[in-house]
Amino acid sequence: MACSQLPGDVISQIISLTSPQDACRASAVSTSFRSIADSDQVWLKFLPLDPSDLDFPQISSMKSLYLHLCDHWVPVRGNKNTVSSRFEMLGAMV
Repeated sequence: MACSQLPGDVISQIISLTSPQDACRASAVSTSFRSIADSDQVWLKFLPLDPSDLDFPQISSMKSLYLHLCDHWVPVRGNKNTVSSRFEMLGAMV
């Protein structure tokens, strides 16, 4: 079976088990691979935590958020069970 015959969610799962660099390489294979490799489903796996825990304005895609975290640190909301509003800083996983 050729890769192009695999369902998109299978290809997405495979790409998400690689590295961000490999996902970028996969996006160069074809236009259909690009749409899968650039999907939020893939890039969400590369983020160190749930994006809703970031104290950061909404970004259009998970790939954009990942790339932003590579260059910038952003505050992370502290434990919601604590009285103080503690923040930690987070960067992207490389």
